[in-house]
Amino acid sequence: MTEETPGFEEKPDVPSGAGTDDVAEAAETPSTEEGPAAPAGDAAQTAGLTAQLDQLRSALGERTADLQRLQAEYQNYRRRVERDRVTVKEIAVAGLLTELLPVLDDIGRARDHGELVGGFKSVAESLETVAAKMGLQQFGKEGEPFDPTIHEALMHSYAPDVTETTCVAILQPGYRIGERTIRPARVAVAEPQPGATPAAKEEKSADEESGGPEEG
Repeated sequence: MTEETPGFEEKPDVPSGAGTDDVAEAAETPSTEEGPAAPAGDAAQTAGLTAQLDQLRSALGERTADLQRLQAEYQNYRRRVERDRVTVKEIAVAGLLTELLPVLDDIGRARDHGELVGGFKSVAESLETVAAKMGLQQFGKEGEPFDPTIHEALMHSYAPDVTETTCVAILQPGYRIGERTIRPARVAVAEPQPGATPAAKEEKSADEESGGPEEG
């Protein structure tokens, strides 16, 4: 009968030629092999970043369009305010100058009668200068064709020396501010006499009646 020696345990068989390091490395190596999971994760992450970038670009485009629209609206508002401001100023100036027209008419009549002298003359000329600086322009001259858009006919007659309706007297001058007429010129007009013929035709008729020019 064989006796077992106490203190000694049986060890598994180790193939000959396999060292201690080989055994430890084999124990540390996992038995399950990992597949190609890392490349798939990178592709998913790239796709997510691309989607986020597209969203950011879309949001940026919308905000840029909103900013451009607001800027255009602001520019239109500024132009409208400036236009309204100019219009209100022109209306105010026209209203003030319209109230001064009777005074300017009195100054004109005094000048025509030789009564514009002394201190009154200096004040009148200063008033006319201020009105001119504010844009007031006087118009209306004798001999110019009658224009119903800027003339108001108060007297009417016929004259043999006119070929069209003509302003033969300026009763009150007209006034304008720029292209805006604030008072038409009040005039006396003359029209050609009905049935009157031009002087050239009358001379021709006289020549025909006398048998033509005399021959030498």
